[in-house]
Amino acid sequence: MSLQSTDQIADLITRIRNAIMVGKTEVRVPTSKLKVAVTDGLKSAGYIASYEVEEAKPRGILHVVINEEGTPAKITEITKISKPGRRVYVGAEEIPVVKSGRGLVLISTSKGIMTGREAKKQHLGGEILVKVY
Repeated sequence: MSLQSTDQIADLITRIRNAIMVGKTEVRVPTSKLKVAVTDGLKSAGYIASYEVEEAKPRGILHVVINEEGTPAKITEITKISKPGRRVYVGAEEIPVVKSGRGLVLISTSKGIMTGREAKKQHLGGEILVKVY
């Protein structure tokens, strides 16, 4: 059995979504730079409590704390927009607004992964990765 998933972000958000549905507060996934960048975007927006990268062999483990014990998860829905079979690209003017500004999209731009608001401010377009609210 391989630790490598064909779509790393889909694997990460599926594990987070499943953990929330069964009431777990944390999840552990094999790490990659892309997963850490997406998790950092979710942390900076306040959708997850914290995360840390644990060094291990043959690859590190990303430990994501979704919410603290006794508090509800802040994520109601998390979905992958751009998929390996159908990539979704937008310009800076076309970045979608999620739930009248209460949610966010994470976009892969030429300057790294950032939220839709940050990308609009910097006039950057890119590939829409994740929609969260």
